[in-house]
Amino acid sequence: MAIQRMDNVGIVVEDMDAAIAFFVELGMELEGRTEVEGLVADQCTGLDGVHCDVAMLRTPDGHSRIELSKYRSPEAISAGPRNRPHNILGTHRVMFAVDDIKDTVARLRPHGAEIMGEIARFEDIYLLCYLRGPEGVIVGLAEQLH
Repeated sequence: MAIQRMDNVGIVVEDMDAAIAFFVELGMELEGRTEVEGLVADQCTGLDGVHCDVAMLRTPDGHSRIELSKYRSPEAISAGPRNRPHNILGTHRVMFAVDDIKDTVARLRPHGAEIMGEIARFEDIYLLCYLRGPEGVIVGLAEQLH
């Protein structure tokens, strides 16, 4: 038995519109928005009284998705400061391959993106950087060098 694919990465947000704008500027496509509530939502999450807004975004190739959730109830819980460093246990990032890393960073800055270090060169293979996006999510960018 094996998994078929990774379907999506879920991110809980406070400002749904700002998060959508960030990921659309990155190059993702908004598939749709909906509200989720009821027994299935409660059973799936292990929470009681789930009511949340959900937006699904996909990469241009259609193979990867991000699901944004804004909880109306129960209220979202803060896990502490949103500017945590990358080396905290359980911290993760979402990595995207981009055509032009400098242009991508420049386009994302007006949407609140901040580079965590600097754009680094890995041998003659990649330009890489981590930046902090909406809700403190760490987004990695990788530009393959030709």
